[in-house]
Amino acid sequence: MEKMSRDGMQLIGIALPHKTFNANGQSAIDCGNHWMAFEKENVFNRIPGKVNNNVYAVYYDYDGDHTQPYRYFIGCAVAPGTAVPEGLDALEIPGGEFVKLTAKGVMPDCVGAAWQNIWQSDLQRAYRFDFEQYDERSADWQQVEVDIFLSV
Repeated sequence: MEKMSRDGMQLIGIALPHKTFNANGQSAIDCGNHWMAFEKENVFNRIPGKVNNNVYAVYYDYDGDHTQPYRYFIGCAVAPGTAVPEGLDALEIPGGEFVKLTAKGVMPDCVGAAWQNIWQSDLQRAYRFDFEQYDERSADWQQVEVDIFLSV
């Protein structure tokens, strides 16, 4: 784990229309279905003003810790002031202090395992905005590297 400061980001993408939660595997179902919608609706190609080709999966608006409901968003970083196309949503991740760790292995198992380890760790999380960054290292789902940033 590596502690770092990050600047804020403006994202455009799609927000899960309701909060999800980790109990009974509900978030795995909701977030998995949300990824399928992101792909099926060709959201990546509908986002204007992208600053890079990374895709971010964001966990935010926590009702408490990881055992409580939270919101989920998938999108791309865009240039400030980019207009949000109809049917898409915007989200701003404020700058701040984060701890970065990297999940490595087969998708989606390696990311799920990383979150299990995070939940069981004694890391003092802020529960503001946590996110996964999918980049060129995430293309081969048999051997991915996904950076996870936790607000602290």
